[in-house]
Amino acid sequence: MDTSNNNLQQLFQQLGLEHDDDSINEFIDTHQLAEDTLLIEASFWNNAQKAFIQEALSEDAQWAEVVDLLNVMLRKKPTDGIK
Repeated sequence: MDTSNNNLQQLFQQLGLEHDDDSINEFIDTHQLAEDTLLIEASFWNNAQKAFIQEALSEDAQWAEVVDLLNVMLRKKPTDGIK
């Protein structure tokens, strides 16, 4: 069992996205979600990304905490950068 703590950089890499701090901050700044939009319903995910996010959330997988963090970050603007 992999018990390592995942972070935003690893999540973005897993999603096939640029995963340096500047790219993550830019993604968050340009992909804000309305409060009534579920993360999984965001129009900017492709099918593989949606499947990964859905699995992470529904199975409370090792990625669930960092996916939840991304969900929160996509709902507030501007970003203060990655901590």
